[in-house]
Amino acid sequence: MRKTILMLFAVGLLGTSFIGCRETNTVEDEVEDVVDDAEDAVD
Repeated sequence: MRKTILMLFAVGLLGTSFIGCRETNTVEDEVEDVVDDAEDAVD
């Protein structure tokens, strides 16, 4: 019984660690990407 609970806990920790590390784009990042694309288009 304890091993089952510990395994579920370990799987939960691993699952949340992968979900928590996702890269999120902010508005600043989006604007910067658009400006970079515009500069590349001009070149």
